[in-house]
Amino acid sequence: MIDKQEQQYLKVHSLSKREIQDIKNHINKTWPANSFTEVKNLQAYVIDSNKRLLVGNKIIAIQLASDLIIPHLVQHEILDYFASVEVDMNAVKFVCNGANIMRPGITNFATFKESQIVLVKDQTHKKELAVCISLVNDENARKMEKGVILNNVHHIGDIYWEMKKSIRT
Repeated sequence: MIDKQEQQYLKVHSLSKREIQDIKNHINKTWPANSFTEVKNLQAYVIDSNKRLLVGNKIIAIQLASDLIIPHLVQHEILDYFASVEVDMNAVKFVCNGANIMRPGITNFATFKESQIVLVKDQTHKKELAVCISLVNDENARKMEKGVILNNVHHIGDIYWEMKKSIRT
């Protein structure tokens, strides 16, 4: 959780056209087709040396590394384009606390590849709980009885969620 004192020390800067173009190129390669709209201006809220929240006119994304940019959970119109899995209601608390997604908790699969961005939704309300990176493809995941399927990199209540609540867009 980010308190007001920590928030004062966050560095915020506008990205250059070159940086924006690099980010757009990366997103176009790694996100589903048509999920990304045109962006002209982006501001970066620096969290630490590698991680930053990217906020623009029609996008809110999280850059976790130079080669990993994921959508923020508030981007519902973009999230609809991504593959997802559903977890049983008993797993929701753990997912929202940052736990990786284990095979026994998954009740429904979409098609996805290894190392792809995959969303986690609860099975009852179909609400997005987390953005993850798949460790195996869906075919292998279906065959597994136990083990980690998805690496949880952004979830409701994490630092990126709290930071977004304090930013006006």
